[in-house]
Formats: sequence, C-alpha cells, structure tokens
Amino acid sequence: MRVKITADSTCDLPRDISEKYGIRILPLHIIKGSEDLLDGIEITPNDIFRYVEATDDMCKTAAVSVGEYEKAFREELRDCEAVIHINISSEFSACHQNACIAAAEVGGVYPIDSRNLSSGSGHLAIDAAIMAADGMTAEEISKKLKEDTSKLEVSFVLNTLRYLHLGGRCSGVAALGANLLQLRPCIEVRDGKMGVGKKYRGNMEKCLKQYITDRLAERDDIDMKRIFITHSGVDPRLLEQLKNLITQLASFEEVIESEAGCTISNHCGPQCLGILFYTV
Repeated sequence: MRVKITADSTCDLPRDISEKYGIRILPLHIIKGSEDLLDGIEITPNDIFRYVEATDDMCKTAAVSVGEYEKAFREELRDCEAVIHINISSEFSACHQNACIAAAEVGGVYPIDSRNLSSGSGHLAIDAAIMAADGMTAEEISKKLKEDTSKLEVSFVLNTLRYLHLGGRCSGVAALGANLLQLRPCIEVRDGKMGVGKKYRGNMEKCLKQYITDRLAERDDIDMKRIFITHSGVDPRLLEQLKNLITQLASFEEVIESEAGCTISNHCGPQCLGILFYTV
C-alpha cells in the first residue's frame, strides 16, 4: 500500500524537509485587513509583522476548509491508496474537525490530531513519511502517531506579549508590565493546550540560553533522534550559539532549524524561539 503524508502549514517544516520526505503542505488562511491570503504562499511572517507595526492591528487566521481538504485528498488518492493527514491540535483550530468531515466524505484518509503545533506536528509528519516509506500500512502509521503525540515536548519563549495582547489573550497591563520588567514567558503545550511555564527575565539572548539549558541539561528521558529549533526571526549569530549549546547539552542525531510560518508567527510575534523534541 502506498501511503501519502499531508500536513497543515502549521507544522512549520522547512521546504527542503517537506520535499525530501514527500509531505504535501496544506496552507491555512491569513486574513490581513480585507485580504484572505494563504499561509506561506501569498504572505510571509515579515508581512504580518510589518502590518502590525503599521496598523497596531492583528491579522486573523482561518482553518483549511472542508472543501479544500476534500480537493487535496482526492488529488492525492489518484496516485496512492491512503492519505495520512497531520493536523494542528483540535484545541487551537477547526482544521482537524474539517479534515475529519472531508475524510468521511472521501474515504481512505486518516486525519491525525497532533495535539501539538508548529514543528511538534512536524515531527509526526516526518515520522509518518518514514513509516510509509518502510511499507507500514495507514492503519499502523495512524496507531503509532496517536501513541507518539503524548511523547512530544513542545515549548517556546516569547520575546514580546504584544501579539497575545492584540489577539485578546493577554491584558494590556500584563503586556506592559512584562515589557518593563523584561519578562519572557515560556509557553508550553500539554494535552493539546497551551499554558504558561517558567518566566525568564533579562535580554532575549540570556533568556534563551537559560531556557535551553533548563530543557535539556541532566535529563535521561529525551529521545535523541531529532530536535527542532523553531523561531520567528532570531538573529543568525544567536541561532548558531544556541545550536552549539544544544549539541553541548545533548547528543541529538539531527538538529533541524525551522522558521515559524504565518499562522504561528501571527500569535507569537517576532523573535520567538522554541525547541521541540520527543521524550521516551
């Protein structure tokens, strides 16, 4: 059985990685003023950041529609026997619900609620593609992915609370106070939902180095096969330092740098960074 892997654009896979594994990316919608634009195709994160600076207004995000999923699934099923589709957590978006409706209509499609976002979902997409290449059936892949969603450790450190404030997820007083105190909250994904973890204080470079150390140092429960370092526009010099720190703290077989797409960047703002990996 030939199984095709597809995923929402929220998986934040670099293009070379999605092409390497043959993963089709289905874009969410970004609503900028009166424009409805496709994530990563018709709009970039920098476009969003410039819009916010110019208007002090947020873009909005919208799920892939049932019709768009149906069209994509039918296209893929012309050349394969089954499709595995990886969705952003159903707690964050209607994408999974829409994919399930489309799958029921089309048949032969297995939507997976990643219970995650960004390259947390990207991990699952890559692993699904590897399993498909190894000849596993869609049922076997689906079962394994559902088991692995709870093993992902996904977190980010925010450089600013402005975007959460504009999106109605943080009060103006809290955002102002965090800015004045140089507080950088760590956002964690647990059980498919986001929560606030440790709050770091100081300049972003110092906070990110401490965050990575906190996440990786002296642990024996990390799966070392792969780690993503995903960001929304962090200085390349600092990125190199952070990659070196990761290799000092843990012996991952693969370290993948990825830039957050529009959907994630629209909520986290610029210069956000996270590390995402499996636990055992």
